[in-house]
Amino acid sequence: MVCVMATKTISVDLDAYAALCRARVAKRESFSQVIKRAQWVRRGKTCGELLATLPGMPPASEAVIGRLQAAQNADQPPDHPRQ
Repeated sequence: MVCVMATKTISVDLDAYAALCRARVAKRESFSQVIKRAQWVRRGKTCGELLATLPGMPPASEAVIGRLQAAQNADQPPDHPRQ
């Protein structure tokens, strides 16, 4: 039985290629290994994504609503607002 790993060929510009080379922790590390351990910046959730989750969420309890209201009432502007 032979296991064959599927591959894809991609094109990168010279700056991206150089970045991949610099990111190697060992000379024989493959670009696939470099990419797999990369820490990708995750974009924030959009309002649309938030709104899409609301129908499945239970309503807030009275205790939660009370704490939110108390925090809102206690909120004060900063002493030295940014200009």
